[in-house]
Amino acid sequence: MTAKQILDAFSETLMQDEQILSPRERELLMSLLQNSRAVSSSNPETQSAVTAAIARSVGETVAQRAFSLLGGGIVEQILANSGIPAGTEETMPATMVEFSTHQPMAGPQPPQGPGVREPVRDPQPPQGPQPPQGPGVREPVRGPQPPQGPGVREPARDPQPPQGPQPPQGPGVREPVRGPQPPQGPGVRDPQSPGAPQPPGRALRPLSVPVQQGAQQSHHDSRSGVGVLEAPAIVRAQCVVLDEFLAPQELDELISYALQHEAEFQNSAVVSPSGDPGVIDYDHRRSRVLMDLGKHEQVILERIRGVLPRVLDQLGVEEFPITQVEAQITASNDGDFFGAHSDDSQETIASRRITFVYFFHREPCQFEGGELRLHDSRRKGAQDVSTGSYQMIVPQPNQIVFFPCSLLHEITPVECPSRAFADSRFTLNGWLHK
Repeated sequence: MTAKQILDAFSETLMQDEQILSPRERELLMSLLQNSRAVSSSNPETQSAVTAAIARSVGETVAQRAFSLLGGGIVEQILANSGIPAGTEETMPATMVEFSTHQPMAGPQPPQGPGVREPVRDPQPPQGPQPPQGPGVREPVRGPQPPQGPGVREPARDPQPPQGPQPPQGPGVREPVRGPQPPQGPGVRDPQSPGAPQPPGRALRPLSVPVQQGAQQSHHDSRSGVGVLEAPAIVRAQCVVLDEFLAPQELDELISYALQHEAEFQNSAVVSPSGDPGVIDYDHRRSRVLMDLGKHEQVILERIRGVLPRVLDQLGVEEFPITQVEAQITASNDGDFFGAHSDDSQETIASRRITFVYFFHREPCQFEGGELRLHDSRRKGAQDVSTGSYQMIVPQPNQIVFFPCSLLHEITPVECPSRAFADSRFTLNGWLHK
């Protein structure tokens, strides 16, 4: 067996070990490679250089982790054979390395490639529930926010220990529920580095981890002696946001496509209470839509299929067979909006399960407003109404949002002083049917 064959077999074994390469890291690497090939498909030399740089960084990271595990195994054997009391090995240094899409490669000593963090020198116990941590994970936007400048992303935040219950951040905005997170300790750096370059990739960040949808409560009927279950009280808003969803070239081509087909956009319609589609109601919705997406529909649907299992897992939704996909490009200009509604409220659209909204307006941004608000809701008669609390997504180019079609949501009014079509708020949005 040649040296290469031995290394290939060894690599295959290492890929199966989640201590060496986690599923999220494998997904991120696949995304980086796919996007680099899409961008540099016309230049084999550039594609080869990018692939080599990624391979070099991955090799350094995997080697560090593999040797750390190997060294730990040897130490355990020595301790087992030396009679040293159990637990002494806890004082040995541990290594925690995690990929980040925002760290440039700095050479091979010690590994400083993309996403390689400094080893943790002192193991730390878990600090209790923490905000979602991981590659590209950012804090959600909550309530009204200051204007976002050209290409500005919310600045990274250093990991903080839980501070206990916090007051709402903005009018009617609730804090997202956060699940348990991995230990935080010295040497662990924030996956977001302000000002660092952001290569194409899909950074998964749940804006709100799944919560129980209006926990059922029971009370005792003293007249009949029967315990009665009450209907769920509140449906909590939840969504998943992915940044840098398409390659830059794909984003530019989509913007150009929308601008070239301005004449084909038509007034947006809604489904009437009686179930009739194609009804124009300017009191409820104002915007323009393009139903023919050309090649871009296939591009974005392929990307959605690639991330959908993880998105459904984050939303707490079981995987389902997709029987139909609806997609359209929506342009919202000065005064346009969409009132509070759910996307599966009528019989003709009841098979919708997941809504997706991809933002792709030009930069610098020439409009304000147009935020996506996801409301906590409760049932009132035959309708869902907001409880007054919501989560807000401020449109960011090349960002996609997924949420259940049953959620009550709205698009706030857009302010576009120029009223130029090219300055509109653009989205490629649609629905996955079961």
